[in-house]
Amino acid sequence: MLDRVQDIYFNFVDNPPVLENAVKLTIISPIFFIAGLYESPFPVKAENSISIQQEDEGRIIEGTIDILNMKANLWVTVIESKQLSFSTDEALAQLLTYMLADPKAETPTFGMIATGANFNFVKLVRGETPQYARSAEFVISNPGNELYRVLQILKRLSQLPD
Repeated sequence: MLDRVQDIYFNFVDNPPVLENAVKLTIISPIFFIAGLYESPFPVKAENSISIQQEDEGRIIEGTIDILNMKANLWVTVIESKQLSFSTDEALAQLLTYMLADPKAETPTFGMIATGANFNFVKLVRGETPQYARSAEFVISNPGNELYRVLQILKRLSQLPD
């Protein structure tokens, strides 16, 4: 299934433009489905979308950042753009804002930023001075299929206690 999801990505690259919700529906959703993140005990809560813009060679590229709360200590951001061109860096500040608002300050909070092409995981530990760390970036077009590693991490995070 993950190999098929990767094939869908390459089909997008070969046949632009990508429709706004296509990335979420055909790349992100299947990964969450395979990981079991749509099933109990994961109440998916959508937060407000945030608009972002970036200039690229005189063109304005627009996109949105959607925030999902998969469970008490797991937040996911999905960056949507027709060009698949936004970096995961674009959503880091917004993700950290939501993660810092998590009421359970004594336990680490985790997040994932996904563009459909790139995936990055974030761990936030709060205390007197909150600190966060980011994983390596997993890129769908790298040799092999890094979606297997993304799925492995999501499954592990989904098993952590709230």
